[in-house]
Amino acid sequence: MSMTFKEYPDREMLSLSLADQMASQLAQQLRTGDIASLCVPGGTSPTLVFETLSGADLDWDRVTVFLGDERWVDGDHKRSNGRLLRRHLLRDKAARARYIDLYTGTETPDEAAPALAEAIRPHLPITVVLLGMGNDMHTASLFPGADRLAEGLAADAPLVLPIRAEGAEEPRITLTRPALADAMNVHVLIMGPEKREALERAQKLDPLEAPIRAFLDNATVHWAE
Repeated sequence: MSMTFKEYPDREMLSLSLADQMASQLAQQLRTGDIASLCVPGGTSPTLVFETLSGADLDWDRVTVFLGDERWVDGDHKRSNGRLLRRHLLRDKAARARYIDLYTGTETPDEAAPALAEAIRPHLPITVVLLGMGNDMHTASLFPGADRLAEGLAADAPLVLPIRAEGAEEPRITLTRPALADAMNVHVLIMGPEKREALERAQKLDPLEAPIRAFLDNATVHWAE
């Protein structure tokens, strides 16, 4: 398989079109199976996608939603990805979705990882995964130079991994390569010229230098200026 690159005239068109594609893929899965799963990133780029998707006419009570990664902070903390998700996606019609919170309240993510892996396992392969990417070519909390990056990118990685990286302020919990890359539909959302340049660079690098590279072969990349 190879990467598909879609360019949009503006960010609003990207967000509306991407939300529509994701809703269609979830609906298709629900027509043939009992349940569907949706894994999404934190950050501000996908907020319009989330807000559009939250109004999609889906059988949301058969959809399980979870993040690809989370900072180890309380759910009300301004840096919590879960807070962003509850505000922009888990509302309107999507308020009926089942939500698996990656932040469990334990002191560190290390204690939480085994139980989280068990909670997520029944929802594999993930129906729709949306990934973001930083200018440093990280995705989820798989950062270049992170303490357990090689483990997180391995074919036999645990589904969920506690991870720490110099640039990341808090310890994190992240889904790993097998959990994310084996999704039925993989979308990557990037905006602006810097991210496009980083993506082009990543295509020529090893995943240990550019973790996003591990997910591009079967991904659809959505880009707008």
